[in-house]
Order: sequence, then structure tokens, then C-alpha cells
Amino acid sequence: MKKLSILITVIIVFLIAAAVWWANGNAPVDPKSEISVIFVVSKGDGIREIANNLKAKRLIKSRIVFFLTIKQLNLDKKIQAGDFRLSPKMKASEIAQNLTHGTLDIWITIPEGKRTEEIAEILKKEISSYDPSWQSILRSNEGYLFPDTYLIPKDADIKTIISIMKNNFNAKIKSINLSQNNNRLREIIIIASLIEREALGNNEKSIIASVIANRLKVGMSLDIDATLQYIKGKDATGKWWSIPTIEDKEINSPYNTYKNPGLPPFPISNPGLEAIKAAVNHQVSNYYYYIHDSNGNVHFARTLEDHNLNIKKYNIN
Repeated sequence: MKKLSILITVIIVFLIAAAVWWANGNAPVDPKSEISVIFVVSKGDGIREIANNLKAKRLIKSRIVFFLTIKQLNLDKKIQAGDFRLSPKMKASEIAQNLTHGTLDIWITIPEGKRTEEIAEILKKEISSYDPSWQSILRSNEGYLFPDTYLIPKDADIKTIISIMKNNFNAKIKSINLSQNNNRLREIIIIASLIEREALGNNEKSIIASVIANRLKVGMSLDIDATLQYIKGKDATGKWWSIPTIEDKEINSPYNTYKNPGLPPFPISNPGLEAIKAAVNHQVSNYYYYIHDSNGNVHFARTLEDHNLNIKKYNIN
């Protein structure tokens, strides 16, 4: 009987200690604090990493209590990526709930090579303040909306979004010693936009750039399918055109590089840094033609005869 009493006493003491530990771990770091902190949850951050960062920012007392609170409230998959306005006067459980809905900014990824209509589709899905008028404004900045992952205010206007993306563009080109004042910048970005839509991987961008440069040098038409896709836009089913037809090559448009020698008047996509690098400093070659086979491998040729042999060899229609 005495042993049972001791055991019960130990259990009670343990439960009281656990309750005190839990209450202390969930309590605010500073209940009287009047400050607020912008706390960022990056894409891919796990609960442990978030807990460590909250502890480092002195927003929670216990990483373990915060972790267990997330599990207890079943919030594992509900935490959003973005930035949040938090305060040391908030309980750990309040912070946990806040991270599921209180984001001020949201992470938005713009992949390389997207045209502005595609960027508009992404923004429409992610930004609550999106307006259809944004598409034409984005279009006027085609080529200079740098593809990247951005933290954007969820109620941002289009002016703010374009400013964020173009500032990043300016920083990126500066990193490769390309100035905004370079008198070839417009030409470089147009070429980079072609490369980005034509290349299937970074390893072939520089040599595709050489083909474009070689054709421009001798006055050949570029014959770039991506420009026809740009003209065609979406088909009747709402999908973006992928394979141009023979008839498409006769379309009357300044973007049609089959009918018009030289570059199109404006970029056809928003290129990434590798495509811009290739446009600035391309590999030297004697190639004037290239095709991709059904496996995505690229094949280059110096002459039309060799190019036609590649078409026959790789069964390309």
C-alpha cells in the first residue's frame, strides 16, 4: 500500500511538473511587449526549422512545446509560406495558428521562359487583388520580368509587382556585368527570350545562341518555331500552341521569323540568367541549323543538306 502511495505521488508530481512545463513553454516570451516582428517562412521549411527560427527570434520559449502544439492542433500541412507579423506577447499556440492564415506576403514562383500571359495566370491564382487590366501592363514589360521566386504582398497592385520583378532583373544583369544603359540590352533580351523558349536545357543555350548569331550575321531568316507559338497563343481548348504547322509559317506578323529576317520587334518570353548569358557571350560555331528529336536531344548542322539528313535520321516531321 505504501509503495502504491509513493507511485501515485510520483505520478502526480510528474503530471504537475509536465503541466507547468507545458504552460511555461506555451506562455508568451514577453507578455508586456509592444513590438512586432516580421517572421518569414520560406518555401520548404519544416516544423523543426520554423521552431528553431522562432526561438532564435525570441518569439517562443520552447521549440519542443511549439513542435508538439503543431502536432496537437494538426497544423502540419496548414502552415503557409510567406511573412507574418508576430509579437513576443503571443502564446506559442497563437503563433502556430497565425502561421496558417496570417501571412502578409506570399511566395510566388515565376518559371523561366514564361510569356506575360502565363505570368498573369499565375498572379491571378495567387494574388487576391488581381485585375484583368494587369495583363496588358505585364505585356508592355515582356522580357524584363525576371523569372524567380518572389515574396509579394498578397494585396499588391501591379505597379508594385512589376517594380519588384524589374528591380530583380536589374540586379541579376548587373551580376554578369550587363548595364541597364547598354545600347544592346534590348537586342540581348530579345535574343535571350528566343533562346529560353527554344532550348531544352542550359547546356545547349550557348550553341543555340551561336546559331541565331550566325543567321543574323548573313541575313538569314531565323525560322524559330517559338515565335510562331508566341503569335498563336492558346488554341480552342485553352492550351498553349506547341507544334506550329506549315500554314503557321505564312502568318502575317512581325513576330514571324520565317517570313521576316532579323529579330522580332520585342521579346517573346521572360528569360532567365543562363539565357541572357548565352545571348551576351555565346559559343562560337559554324552551325546554322538545329532540331530536337523525340527524346529532347538537340542536333546541329552546318548546311541545309546536313540539316535535312538529321530530320530524316531522327524521324522528325
